[in-house]
Amino acid sequence: MIPKRTPKRNPTRVRTPSFVRAPRLLAAPERVALTAPQRATVHMAASLLLDYPAEDALQARLEAVEAALTGPDAPPAAVAAPVEEFVATARSWGARVLAEHYVETFDRRRRCCLYLTYYAVGDTRHRGAALLAFKQALAAAGYEMAADELPDYLPVVLELSARSGDEIAQTLLSSHREGIEVLRSALVDAGSPYAHLVEAISMTLPEIDAATADRVRALVAAGPPTETVGVTDMLPFPSTPISSLSPIGPLNTATAADAATTAAGGPIDPAGPAEVAEASDVSEPARAASLPEPRAASQESRS
Repeated sequence: MIPKRTPKRNPTRVRTPSFVRAPRLLAAPERVALTAPQRATVHMAASLLLDYPAEDALQARLEAVEAALTGPDAPPAAVAAPVEEFVATARSWGARVLAEHYVETFDRRRRCCLYLTYYAVGDTRHRGAALLAFKQALAAAGYEMAADELPDYLPVVLELSARSGDEIAQTLLSSHREGIEVLRSALVDAGSPYAHLVEAISMTLPEIDAATADRVRALVAAGPPTETVGVTDMLPFPSTPISSLSPIGPLNTATAADAATTAAGGPIDPAGPAEVAEASDVSEPARAASLPEPRAASQESRS
């Protein structure tokens, strides 16, 4: 009988640490059937909570979201659960720790950007045209910016969706699905509680087809575009021209106190900054509250 030989260890073979790995791509969460008011509740809640958690506004926002999640237009448990989990984490962390995490996550990570056109065109010469397309889309829906923020800021688009219910906002979100999924993947990878909010948003959007999944994989691997040679008028997402629309008139908004009693802002009374305001030809009960402006920190320069 031949004895088994024990393999000899090679003393020169040393296990080296892994410094790099392939980016992780998450499977898209299952889409949940929602009514229009339920979708509006989710989008307004995410809009409030994805904005900078200012110490003087966070508590009111958390309370407003908690009330909405138990109200008549509360979303199904599958969608409400990740939002509730974020609220619980935000309360346990406190405003200061959450604000520090917010800056570290969204201002310093290239794939954790809340500006949707950044994923489509990056910091290239096409960014101006992309932002103009968003501004035109807001105007086509009868809204204009009421705060010092860019129109492609995700909380802005979510608030537009919640307030207007217009398909234009849904088109903006769906046509930038790749960026939203890259953001979700990056937040999960970073262990950020904000991943719960983006997961809830993803559940409200159409299912991802094969072509979109391929684009998400490419974007996860390569990151947002860098500057390219040449200029083209074509943008990599749908835009809405407004050449045939009437000009938007001056704002005529209600006070925050009025909005609190009439719920003028939509399914959630925004305790934080309102990003968009309706045009003057919109009926009075639907007008947005005039609330403090959010942080004006730019996210243009990223590593």
